[in-house]
Parts: sequence; structure tokens; C-alpha cells
Amino acid sequence: MAEVTRAKFHCTSVETYSTDLTGPRVYRFQPQYDASIPEDQRYARYTPSGELRITVDNPAVSFEPGRAYYLDFTPADSVERTSSSQGAPQ
Repeated sequence: MAEVTRAKFHCTSVETYSTDLTGPRVYRFQPQYDASIPEDQRYARYTPSGELRITVDNPAVSFEPGRAYYLDFTPADSVERTSSSQGAPQ
């Protein structure tokens, strides 16, 4: 397996659970595909289908429905941990 696997997904929806938008949000993503974009054609060859659903409770992190994002998957044991990186993920 490659050290890093990259996929291209777009945010399809966001669900909020508080009226002030500072609470948890559930984001849903699906593979990005536009037949007119060569990069999307390459990604679709290797990640033609899938779904990602994540709950985020950090007000500083947000994803825009309709916008595409790269998802990088790195094996956790290949990342060296330092004292500065041992905090909570963003």
C-alpha cells in the first residue's frame, strides 16, 4: 500500500444540531466526478464510489457543501509523533 492515498470528494451536505452553528455538525462527502475535468477522470478510475460521514465539533473547522476536497489517508503508524503534535487533531 502506498504511504499516502489521496481521494477527491465533494461535500454533499451538512446537518447542524444547534441554532447558533457552534455545536456539532455532520458532513457527508461523495467522490468528485466531472467528466469534463481530466483530474476527476483519473481519480474516478481508482476511487469510483464511496461515502464519508464525519461529525465535527470544532467551530474553526467547516466544509462547504458543493465544494471539492482532497482526502489524504496516511497509515497512523507511519506518522512520527512529537510533543507538539500530540494534541487533539484539527
